[in-house]
Amino acid sequence: MTPFDRPPVGMNLGRTAKLVAQAFDAALVEAGGTLPVWLTLLSVKSSELANQRELAGMIGIQGATLTHHLNAMEAQGLLTRRRDPVNRRVHLVELTETGEALFETLRQAALVFDKRLRKGLSDERLAEFAQVLAALRKNVES
Repeated sequence: MTPFDRPPVGMNLGRTAKLVAQAFDAALVEAGGTLPVWLTLLSVKSSELANQRELAGMIGIQGATLTHHLNAMEAQGLLTRRRDPVNRRVHLVELTETGEALFETLRQAALVFDKRLRKGLSDERLAEFAQVLAALRKNVES
């Protein structure tokens, strides 16, 4: 017998988040990418000539981890890096045509996955869910 009449919110949320993350990653792999590749492509696409420090912050990873991903993606021909002419210590990152094409493929996979997640849920329920998530974040942060 547990001390709860239903699963704790955090446990339920954690299990669900893990399952959703695994399913999303599988959808990206099926489309020819991975979550780190998608997040990197999305971040580069979202900001013109992003530098590596900004990208790491957008993705939420350390600079060294990002460098590892960028090295692999550059070797695959997905992006290029060049020194900023104003500040030679900064690398600017841009997508190549191949990177643009993979971005579009993964974007479509992400849209299909999002549609799958939203199936059977009204806009009102999704808005309420967003509010509940915001309240949970606030409770944890305070």
